Amino acid sequence: MTWVRLFRSVRLTKNMQIHFSMKNMLLPVLFFVLPFFVKAQYLTAISSRYDDSFIEWRFYAENEAAEEEEGELKIRWQIREDDWSEWDYRIGEVFGTIKMKWKDNPEEWELRGNNLIVSARTLWPRDFREWRISDGTTSVTLKSKWTNQADEWLLRDTDSGNFSMYTNYERDPRDWVIVDELNDEVSFEMKLMMMFIVVFNSTPRQ
Repeated sequence: MTWVRLFRSVRLTKNMQIHFSMKNMLLPVLFFVLPFFVKAQYLTAISSRYDDSFIEWRFYAENEAAEEEEGELKIRWQIREDDWSEWDYRIGEVFGTIKMKWKDNPEEWELRGNNLIVSARTLWPRDFREWRISDGTTSVTLKSKWTNQADEWLLRDTDSGNFSMYTNYERDPRDWVIVDELNDEVSFEMKLMMMFIVVFNSTPRQ
């Protein structure tokens, strides 16, 4: 009986070690595989919440199953009338911040969210019609289609797909249509930064 108990004990310990080892191997695999099961999101529109103010926005996105979700983008310090330097966004469980990288310098912005940092800066000093946007891996150039008005924006020569924004009505910056046909290599956070750059540089500070 003693040898039987000893054999069973050794066998049980060995099985526990194998189970523990498999569990440890499974966790990294799950973390690697899970992102591929997350549905891609495509931006479709953004509208100011108020008719006479541009401090708060509602934006919309669809996933591959055509399920729509509403998000919000709003200025952080609403009690400070002249502080447009920091913004918060949220859509579902995704949230983050967009802020000027340097105080009082609207030529460079930084988005932080979902463990990503996305930067946006003007291509030329004091020219807010053309921007370079990057997450450190992928970069695109976003520009205003027209030099005398900011009703339409699009990407300049890119292999990452197409992205454009235009107002529902000419010279009315309260409502925008977003055409998001970007490749999967472009993160949702980069799309949010592009959307922000357009509305921020196409609306009055009020």
